[in-house]
Amino acid sequence: MCGHATLASAFVLFDILGYNKDTILFETRSGKLAVTKEPSGTLSMDFPSKQTTVCEAPQALCRALGIKPIQTLVGTEYVAVLKNAEEVKNLNPDFSLLATLDKRAVIVTAKGNDCDFVSRFFAPKLGVNEDPVTGSAHCALAPYWASKLNKTILHAKQLSKRGGEIECELVDDRVMLRGYAVKYMSGEIEI
Repeated sequence: MCGHATLASAFVLFDILGYNKDTILFETRSGKLAVTKEPSGTLSMDFPSKQTTVCEAPQALCRALGIKPIQTLVGTEYVAVLKNAEEVKNLNPDFSLLATLDKRAVIVTAKGNDCDFVSRFFAPKLGVNEDPVTGSAHCALAPYWASKLNKTILHAKQLSKRGGEIECELVDDRVMLRGYAVKYMSGEIEI
């Protein structure tokens, strides 16, 4: 499942091709994924939440990050909880060492200053040192931060170089991710 591609596909269907219903249902390997166009213009994607459990931080993770997390979680990725947003922003990980970990990626996160929480997503094992904005990461982060902050609607920022903002809403065992898409290019291919 790819949040970027799902959001972009829904945007094209709604705004370029004129799909006139409120919701598009995509068939994915993870099951059905609904994308709804909200009256505000945001696109809302309905994802399954990803559960994590507390674990001991692997030494290779600490060495790769250059910092010991205040808490480490594990699910399909490692989640390293840091002290504050500045630590997340200033992190300069060793990507070759991150690639040796037994999980597919590493998410670092902390409570935000001007939002509920911040994060970054590193997946060198998958050929992506840092993903600019990662919907699937927020499927694990939203349940974690919802329990910590005692709220179900959260404003998140991903602090990659490009950056991005996502509204996350925890609804039972689902995570609604809301954001905007914009057209930046169109073209034609002749074969």
